[in-house]
Amino acid sequence: MPERTLYERLGGENAIAAVVDEFYDRVTADELVAGYFDDVDMQKQRAHQAQFISSVTGGPVEYSGNEMAAVHDDMGITPSEFQAIATHLDDALRTFDIDEGDRQAVLEEIASYEDAIVTAAD
Repeated sequence: MPERTLYERLGGENAIAAVVDEFYDRVTADELVAGYFDDVDMQKQRAHQAQFISSVTGGPVEYSGNEMAAVHDDMGITPSEFQAIATHLDDALRTFDIDEGDRQAVLEEIASYEDAIVTAAD
């Protein structure tokens, strides 16, 4: 039997959507980073994020978002803000009892995009 993908271990599309909802509840309550989402269509944002996480975890979803650097280029995201976002994602994953190894694997995938997302100094 082939090894299950990280996407499958996370519980697939519905489970990832639930994690993303929890994640954005945490992000939008955090004064450090909430401002980035003031004028954002959050339903669309949540759908994009769920697609992205599904894509990078080996799911059958092709991420249709624009190239990471282009999307984040003029946002001025700092390393501290990136870390805050990653912590919220980790906490959201913990809320759904995702095991340590799988949480770390998701965070490593997200971390691989840090250079494209972070464009400002602390």
